[in-house]
Amino acid sequence: MLVFLFVLMYMDVYKLVRIHFVIWVILGGTVTAIASYFASGFALDALNIEFSSYTHYVAPLIEEFIKSLVIVYLLRSNRIGFLVDSAIMGFAVGAGFAMVENLYYLYLVPNASVAIWLIRGFGTAVMHGGVTAIFAVLALSLSERYLKTGFLIYFPALLAASILHGIFNQFPVSPVFCTLATLLFLPLILGAVFQKSVSAMHDWLEVDFDANEEILEKIHTGQFTQSKAGQFLLDLHERFDGLILADMLCYIRLHVELTMRAKGMLLAREYGMDVQIDEDVREKFVELHELESNIGKAGMLAIKPYINLNRKELWQLFMLEGQG
Repeated sequence: MLVFLFVLMYMDVYKLVRIHFVIWVILGGTVTAIASYFASGFALDALNIEFSSYTHYVAPLIEEFIKSLVIVYLLRSNRIGFLVDSAIMGFAVGAGFAMVENLYYLYLVPNASVAIWLIRGFGTAVMHGGVTAIFAVLALSLSERYLKTGFLIYFPALLAASILHGIFNQFPVSPVFCTLATLLFLPLILGAVFQKSVSAMHDWLEVDFDANEEILEKIHTGQFTQSKAGQFLLDLHERFDGLILADMLCYIRLHVELTMRAKGMLLAREYGMDVQIDEDVREKFVELHELESNIGKAGMLAIKPYINLNRKELWQLFMLEGQG
């Protein structure tokens, strides 16, 4: 399971996630396993149903819901920006969950046969990582397609993960066959996700890099006021103080510079080059946060449409700041 996770990270040519962050997400997955244990005990007492019926129909929904909370947090805090890192983060959560679950079963059944542990290690454990990775990919796709962040937008992804989990738990065929099917189809699904994500990311980087370069050139040459964003800032002079307007312009310039730095780093990684972050990056982020504080919430909401504060932009700034 852990080897599979690190293979996923190796397949990521852009190196979107760092090992220390993945470890924290794995730890988050272990917490979801502990929470699921107590939630399952409560649900069994409250529903008063047979254990086999519970594991087939109720446990998958409870476990996938609790695991999904980690992914939803990462999405809403802009720690995930692309399908590749969503798949890696989802699998990491499932890996942490499966580690605790397997240790618990090892405690309960210390004399289980090797065949049982092969099925649990290569089948159940990988399934936990796989269905949570699928949830993360679907959740990111849905939030970007419908441009919404409400919790209901993630329900179809949660339902899909729960159904797949439930099918695995019911073992409609032999456990060995289910394990082999998991090991066969999950890499194919995640491989397709990686291929699509890399292609989309390459196109986005090239197009967005050119657009940011054009904005920065207009700012440096004094032609920014002739653009739509520049005209918009001039129209705000009646609502905001002149110093605030100046901070807005500085914020836009600094934001564009940092996003271009992040895009340049990702493009370099695509070609196998590891670009080191300059020492001035941290200082620029300090300045960016100070400007954001000076501008205030109302001002940030006003300029938000003109600086592309979407999930991808916020994610790449988070990535760059984390390495600065």
